Amino acid sequence: MIKAGIIGATGYAGGELVRLLQGHREAEVVWYGSRSYIDKKYSDVYRNMFRIVEDVCRDDRLQELAEEADVIFTATPQGFLAGVLTEEILSKVKVVDLSADYRIKDVAVYEKWYGIEHRSPQFIPEAVYGLCEINRGQITDKTRLVANPGCYTTCSILTAYPLVKEGLIDTDTLIIDAKSGTSGAGRGAKVQNLFCEVNENMKAYGVASHRHTPEIEEQLGYACGRSVTLSFTPHLVPMNRGILVTEYASLRRRADGALPSYDEIRAVYDRYYGNEKFIRVLDEGVCPETKWVEGSNYVDIGLVIDERTGRIVMMGTLDNLVKGAAGQAVQNMNLLFGLRESEGLELVPCFP
Repeated sequence: MIKAGIIGATGYAGGELVRLLQGHREAEVVWYGSRSYIDKKYSDVYRNMFRIVEDVCRDDRLQELAEEADVIFTATPQGFLAGVLTEEILSKVKVVDLSADYRIKDVAVYEKWYGIEHRSPQFIPEAVYGLCEINRGQITDKTRLVANPGCYTTCSILTAYPLVKEGLIDTDTLIIDAKSGTSGAGRGAKVQNLFCEVNENMKAYGVASHRHTPEIEEQLGYACGRSVTLSFTPHLVPMNRGILVTEYASLRRRADGALPSYDEIRAVYDRYYGNEKFIRVLDEGVCPETKWVEGSNYVDIGLVIDERTGRIVMMGTLDNLVKGAAGQAVQNMNLLFGLRESEGLELVPCFP
């Protein structure tokens, strides 16, 4: 049995990790870390865990936790893990980090976009970017540190990846319009996330400055083998869960000047994702909806070619707390320990 510790277990992503691991046949949670609720029963923080979790919350001492766990999940704010991670910890336990501390390979880019100093850049080179459908081969039992991708980035990258990889779109024209439910902003009390601020409202934020932008650009740059600069605009919508991205890009025409057909585009997606458990490419003319993936680890992708403008519209959706955070972290843990990748993640989406 894999012993798992969760630092940040009382945040939304941490709470989702607890929920998923309750149904995992090969793992158990041995440490519910929470700086805000030390010694408080976990089920008193999350009442849905009444008579399911009897443990109390503990602190965030990674050194001690490394002696008790096989894997540590850090569902913490940016900068936390980078400030406490040591070689000694990594020599004892595997770490799956749900923050952005090790996602971006260029430390200067990280410090610019996040506005903080990176305190352990020596571990960045070995961190594997844990987007399983793309980097599965790099996540092995030898891997010590996994940088779990963000929710916007997971959806944005997977939606466009096949066409970027195959050079079928002009990445200089790529625009990503994204919508997220309020749980993506975390559980902390913030005026802008109060009910009266969010309900019956919709707003853009982080326009031309959102910190997930360089992560998307870096990963798509790896796919096409050159630097990518794109426009990414997120929006907050009045729902609990879910992300929907709509991406626009100019298609590259064939030698005869014609646009690729839908069947040609679909064949590319089927080649990349046809055997993927958690990516569902929808039928022609069907646009994804957040309700179709809620509570699950699925990503749904829809495609429409706009013949009039010569562009393709790529749409993707996922549950930001599952595939966008905790579910992907469990998927990474399964790969780290040689388990069936979908263990603990056989979740049918909730509807309605």
